[in-house]
Amino acid sequence: MDNFTLVRPEYLNHHGYLFGGVMLKWVDENAWMAASREYSGRNLVTVSMDSCRFKHRVENGSILRFHTEKTSQGRTSATYSVVVYADAPGSSEEKEVFSTSVTFVRLNNLGRPCGLNAAEE
Repeated sequence: MDNFTLVRPEYLNHHGYLFGGVMLKWVDENAWMAASREYSGRNLVTVSMDSCRFKHRVENGSILRFHTEKTSQGRTSATYSVVVYADAPGSSEEKEVFSTSVTFVRLNNLGRPCGLNAAEE
């Protein structure tokens, strides 16, 4: 699944580049959207984000592409790879700027992990 967003001035840090916390928020949201579409109607929450790699700074005006795909599934959880590419203003090609894996767990109405593919437990 690919989603896009535009880096605007309100997302920049004091050095004038994309603030890392904003990137992490967007990555979590994009991974959650992919998981929620795949496991429709289930209560999914983020459990972990592994090996976050900020590879290049991101300029204002860049168009970001979030490429998200499922890499594994357990009984109660699923993990998604998220790779972020930036198309900087004036650039003729995009480059990879960030990558991580995000794991979600399904919770039942009592807040306990339950099976991803089973009826509500």
